[in-house]
Amino acid sequence: MSNSTVISKRNGKTYIPVAIIGAGESGIAMGCRLKQVLGFDQFRIFDRQSGIGGTWWINAYPGIACDVPAPFYSFSFAPNYAWTTYHPSRDEILQYLYGVCEKFEIVDKIQLDTDVSAARWLEEEELWEITTTQLIPRLGDLSPLDLKRKLESGERNVVIKSETIHCKVLISGVGGLVEPNSLPEDIPGWETFGGKVFHSARWDHSVDFNDKDVVVVGTGCSATQFVPRLIREPYNAKSVTQLMRTPPWLIPPPTPPFGHEKWKMWAPVIFTSMPTVGWLFRQLVFAVTEYDWRLFGGSGYSERERIKLQERLLSHVYKTTPEKYHEILTPNYSVGCKRRVLDTEWLASLQDPKMELTTLELSSVQSHGVTLGPNRIYPPTSPSNAKPSHGVHVAADIIVLANGFNTIQWLHHLEVTGRNGVSLHNEWDKRGGPQAYNGTSMDGFPNLFLIVGPNTVTGHSSVILASENMINYSLKFIKPILKGDVSQVEVKREAEEEYTRDIHEQLKSKVWAIGGCNSWYKAESGWNSTVYPYTLSR
Repeated sequence: MSNSTVISKRNGKTYIPVAIIGAGESGIAMGCRLKQVLGFDQFRIFDRQSGIGGTWWINAYPGIACDVPAPFYSFSFAPNYAWTTYHPSRDEILQYLYGVCEKFEIVDKIQLDTDVSAARWLEEEELWEITTTQLIPRLGDLSPLDLKRKLESGERNVVIKSETIHCKVLISGVGGLVEPNSLPEDIPGWETFGGKVFHSARWDHSVDFNDKDVVVVGTGCSATQFVPRLIREPYNAKSVTQLMRTPPWLIPPPTPPFGHEKWKMWAPVIFTSMPTVGWLFRQLVFAVTEYDWRLFGGSGYSERERIKLQERLLSHVYKTTPEKYHEILTPNYSVGCKRRVLDTEWLASLQDPKMELTTLELSSVQSHGVTLGPNRIYPPTSPSNAKPSHGVHVAADIIVLANGFNTIQWLHHLEVTGRNGVSLHNEWDKRGGPQAYNGTSMDGFPNLFLIVGPNTVTGHSSVILASENMINYSLKFIKPILKGDVSQVEVKREAEEEYTRDIHEQLKSKVWAIGGCNSWYKAESGWNSTVYPYTLSR
């Protein structure tokens, strides 16, 4: 396999041996490993966004940081022992990812501001045909809804050019935490609101929060990071009213060895000068996270372990927050059923008189505020938490949506058509929901590899480890294709269906099914296409 990039024309179409969709962690890692393991650099990485980093590029809200310990949040083939904090910030993560691209010399392989909207398998040619659209710079950072509105003003205001490209191998590195959920359209009055409305995943840095009344919809991972920042410098909001449907289980932030200050001072020095020590510490973090797997099972032992942890977590909540919030901050489901949230400053911020947390339902929006209630979402009405007899008006100059991401629709707006004209999304619907053998491949879609595909997310470990596992697995089959030993690689249908049956049988006994919650892991039908029901060491 040649080390020189060859992008040629075949029958008037641009031909690239390997096309990768997504320049986030998975796409970057795949590009690096193609070069490192196979000595192959005839690939291109496409990304709709205007920067490298995937979810870390597009999410830029105040206080954004990783909730996985730093030693465990870098590629094994490019470990970073110089993290300055135990939970790295977005800026430090982006710096690391870009540095990896430079080290493996793949920066020039990445084509930004380019949307891949469709992929079609050409049976006779044994190639994939993908449709790409080069966007005016930075427009790819818009949400799908905003981009659609922009297109309504004329395609020339959005698109520079479109191109059809052929490739032998197609790899999806499309992430899950990129496409934000839209406005709650069942709430009347959005069109009358006179202030700013935006999603935390598309943070509007032009908005002035100073002395403004702010309403935040949501209390997930993102909201708990940015809300405490809004009530102090440089934002100085007048008030923040935060709407919560159900409370998350909040994990007190772990203290790194020797404390945060000494970690920042000494860890980078020790780990970079003695990489073996850094590697050993990484293995220790892995072992600790794998031990957490005990919390997700359906056995009596797992249930007892969850109860013990829940008692400790509630003790942290009650010590940290005003008593008036204790009832609504007590979850009525098992820990692990939803994604756990790392509490850095959020619970403490509820002591601030500028903050108000409520479970009253958002019922309407007006020009300068919102109406909450009279229905209360959580908990069920009790003497200590009675619902008001009428709606409560809350002033609002700014509404920030932190209502999560579209995690149920895999590959989002990408239309994939395989053998015999079969649509991937339609095939998934016929089989019950999104699925793939080892989270990576589907029958009827040869030479297509999904990185971090269906049922590959864990509730206890690092997504980087999961993506590396899938990349290493995929390379075993990509290698003979690129060498010309085989023209197609495709999983058998019976193997894919048996794998999926096993995954969903295992899920039935795990906390995501028996823990008593609804979560973004599952569709309304109950189909869980998100979580992997085994440990990563399996």
